[in-house]
Amino acid sequence: MLEQDELQHLDTLSGEQAKQYAIELVSRLRTSLQNSEVRLKFEQTKNQALNFELMRLKQWRFGSSSESIDSTQAQLFDAKLEAALLEESKAEDHGADEAKKPAKTKRQAKRQALPSGLQRIEHHYEIEPAVCPQGHALKRIGEEISEQLDCVPAQFFVHRHIRGKYTCPCCQTVLAAAMPAQVIDKGIPAAGLLAQVIIAKFDDHLPLFRQEEIYRRSGAFIARSSMAGWVGQCGVRLLPLVQAMTEHLLAQGVLHGDETPVKLLQPGLGKTHQAYVWAWRSSDLCTTEKAVVFDFAKTRSGENARRMLQDFGGTLVVDDFSGYKALFAKGKVQEAACWAHARRKFFEAHKLNHSELAKQALDRIGLLYDIEREVKDLSDEERLAIRQARSRPLLLEFKAWLMAERTQLVKADVTARAMDYTLKRWDALLVHVDDARVPVDNNAVENVIRPIALGRKNWLFIGSEQAGERAAVLMSLIESAKLNGHDAWAYLKDVLTKLPTWPNSRIQELLAYRWVAPTNT
Repeated sequence: MLEQDELQHLDTLSGEQAKQYAIELVSRLRTSLQNSEVRLKFEQTKNQALNFELMRLKQWRFGSSSESIDSTQAQLFDAKLEAALLEESKAEDHGADEAKKPAKTKRQAKRQALPSGLQRIEHHYEIEPAVCPQGHALKRIGEEISEQLDCVPAQFFVHRHIRGKYTCPCCQTVLAAAMPAQVIDKGIPAAGLLAQVIIAKFDDHLPLFRQEEIYRRSGAFIARSSMAGWVGQCGVRLLPLVQAMTEHLLAQGVLHGDETPVKLLQPGLGKTHQAYVWAWRSSDLCTTEKAVVFDFAKTRSGENARRMLQDFGGTLVVDDFSGYKALFAKGKVQEAACWAHARRKFFEAHKLNHSELAKQALDRIGLLYDIEREVKDLSDEERLAIRQARSRPLLLEFKAWLMAERTQLVKADVTARAMDYTLKRWDALLVHVDDARVPVDNNAVENVIRPIALGRKNWLFIGSEQAGERAAVLMSLIESAKLNGHDAWAYLKDVLTKLPTWPNSRIQELLAYRWVAPTNT
C-alpha cells in the first residue's frame, strides 16, 4: 500500500513530473514486492527445514530404524485412510459374498523339526493289557513318535579335584599331585562359569545383579561383587590376545573406524559423564582373518584415533567426524567415505519431506549398491575392473546431476543439505572405485558396534575407567569370535582353560581367526 504522504505528494505534481514520480514509485513497489517474495520463500524454506528436523527427531525416537525404500510406500501411507473407508463401505457386501462361498481351508503353519543334536529322553507307552475292548489279543505292528521341546534352568555342577598325597619315609616329606593352572588362582569359578558370566554380561547384556538372581533360581548363589572381580581379572589376563589382534589390524591395508558414546560414572559424585568406545574392524574385502578391537576412551577427542592408528598406513573407512581430519592431514592414512551415510541423508529428506529429488538420488545410489552386491565375492582384479567399467561412469553422471540440481535449491533446503554433504565428501566417496579392497560403506563396523548401543540400555553406565578398558578387551574377543563364525562361549571357555599354561610364542593360535574348536567339546 502507498504511504499517505506519497499520495499527497503525487497530487501536488502535474504533467511530466507526476508521470516520472509515478514510474519511480511503481519501481520501488515492485522491488519491495520482490524482496517480500524472497523473504517469504526464505521463511518457508526455514520452516520446512525446522519441520524436517522435528520429524527426524520423532523418527529417531519412535520410528523404525530401517532405511529400505518401497516404491509404493508413500502411496500406501497416503492412501491408508482412504483404503480403510473403502473397506468399511464394502464390508457388508463382502460379508454377504463370503457367506455364499464354500469355507476355505486355513493354511496350517509348518512345524519346524527339532534340532537333531539335542539330547533325546525317551518315554515309552504301551497298551496294558494288550487286548481290544471285545477282549481279543492285540498284535504290535509299530509305533507312533512325537517330540516335545523342554528345558531346565542353567545347571551348575562342581569339579572335585582329588590329588593324591604321598610321603617319603626317608626324607620325611609329604608331596601332593599338582593342580592344573587356573585363570583365577585358588578361585571358585571354572573356565565354563567365567565364560558364562562374561557372555551373559557383554553379549546377552545381563547386568550382574540380574545374573545373581538367575543363578540363585538354579541353586547357586554367586554375589555380584564376586562376579565383578572375576570379570576384571579375566579382562587383565586376556589383554595380550587383544594386543596381538591390534597388531594384526594395524598391518591391514584397509580398516573401518567408528565410535559410540557410553556413560562413565564419576567416582564419589554419583553422576555420569560422556565417554566413548572406539571400534576398529578389518575389512571383509581385504582379509579373511576378521577381527574387531574396541578401545575405551574418556573423550571423543581425535587424539584417541591418532594414538590407536599411529602405526597404521592404509585406508580408513569412516564417517565425517572431524576428529579424524588431523589423522588424514598427515598424509599417512587415506580417507574413504561411507556411502551409507550419504544415502541416509537423502533417505531422511525423502521419507520425512517427500522430496522427489531425494528419491531420484536414492535410486542412483541403489544402482551403485546393485553393482557392489554382484562383485562382493569376486577376486580383487575382477571387482576393480567392474567398478571401473560400471561404477565410475554411474558416479560421474550422479555428480553432474547433483551439481545441476543443487543450483535450483536454497541452502536451507533439506535435500540441498544432503547434496552438499555428498559433494563435500566426493573424493573420499570415490576411493573404493580405485581400490578393490575398500568397501562401499562403513556398515561392517556399525554392525559390530550395535551391541554396545543395545547393552548400554541395560547396564546404563560403566563404573570406572579401568572397568571400561577391561570391558573393551572382553567385547573385542566376543565380537571377533562371532565374526569368525564361532560360538563365543565355547571360544572363551577354551581360551580361559588353555591360557594359564599357554606359551606367549603361540598366542596367535588363540586368536579368533586362527582358533580351532576342540573336538571333544
